[in-house]
Order: sequence, then structure tokens, then C-alpha cells
Amino acid sequence: MKEIKEYEKDLASIRTMMERSAKFISLSGLSGVLAGIYALLGAAAAYYIAQYPASPFDYRPYSLRDDSVVVKLLGVAAVVFVASITTGVLQSMRKAKKHDLKFWNNASQQMVFNLAIPLLTGGAFILIMLANGHFGLAAPASLIFYGLALILASPNTYDEVRNLGYCEIIIGLVCAYFAGYGLLFWALGFGVMHIVYGLIMYNKYDR
Repeated sequence: MKEIKEYEKDLASIRTMMERSAKFISLSGLSGVLAGIYALLGAAAAYYIAQYPASPFDYRPYSLRDDSVVVKLLGVAAVVFVASITTGVLQSMRKAKKHDLKFWNNASQQMVFNLAIPLLTGGAFILIMLANGHFGLAAPASLIFYGLALILASPNTYDEVRNLGYCEIIIGLVCAYFAGYGLLFWALGFGVMHIVYGLIMYNKYDR
């Protein structure tokens, strides 16, 4: 009986070692929560730039035509993106140090590579759409490409990341149909969903 227990303990140790080498397990749930908060603040700023004083729940069937407004919205999105990435890196480095893990390893490198392909493609696609006046599809495109990025990166990290990716794609497709509510769907996908999944991951892996 003792030998069986020791054998099971050895298997658990081997499984843990394999997971550490194959997956980026330093991803911080708290960084997801903070990224969601940044997105909600960004959505509020975008509302005041593009829609105030109209209600945020009013349907907007028309597209933005003011170049200065578009530039400001891109600036807000860039600030949210940079703040989220910076927070994610710092929190993950802190978690890796706490658990005596290597932050920059093969798993994290592969995850970044898999994230970068759809994110860069999506960013270029959105800029092309904006240049051609297709403003209403920018929000759904950002959600869909982000969801694809999460799914591609999920084999190198937690399974919850894949589930979040599916949610982002679904929200993005619904947003494409109701393009006039783009800001609300953007806040739901990047804000609320990040907070929900961040809390789930924090309670499951960070505590």
C-alpha cells in the first residue's frame, strides 16, 4: 500500500514538472481583473468622446465621420491595451517569483507568439477598415480577433483562457449584427468578461 502511494506521489510530481515546462502557469488572475477595469474606464472615456450626452443604450446606426474623434478613440484603445499588457507582465512576473517559476520560458514564448499572430493581423485589419470608413465593424472585429488569439494561446496556459476566447468571439459576432451597440459590447467583452474570468482564475490558481 505504501509503495502505491509513493508511486502516485511520483506521478503527481512528474505531471507537475511537465505542466511547468509545457504551460505558462504564471498568468495572473488579478491582471485579468485589472485589465477589465481598464477596459471599462476606456469605454467610459470613449462614450464621452463619441456619444455623450446621448444615452449609451441608444442604438447608433450611423458611423463616425469625424477623423479627430476616431483618432481620440484609437488613443483610448491604445492606452487600455498598453496598460493591460504592462499590468499582465508585471503581475505574472510577480507570481512567477512567488512560486519560484521561470517567467520567460518556452511556454511563455510560444504563448506570446500565438497571441501575436491574430492580434497583429486583427489590428492591421481594423486600421484598414477605419481607413475605408467601415467604423461600425471595428468593435466586433477587435473582439473576434482577440478571442481567436486567446484560443490559439490557450494550449500554453490555463483552460479558462480558451473559454474566455470562445466568449469573446460570440460577443463579437453578436456585436457585428448589432453594430450600433458596439461600445456596449466592447465594454462587455473586454471589461466585464475579463473581470469575471480574472476572478475565477484568481480564486482557482492565485490564492
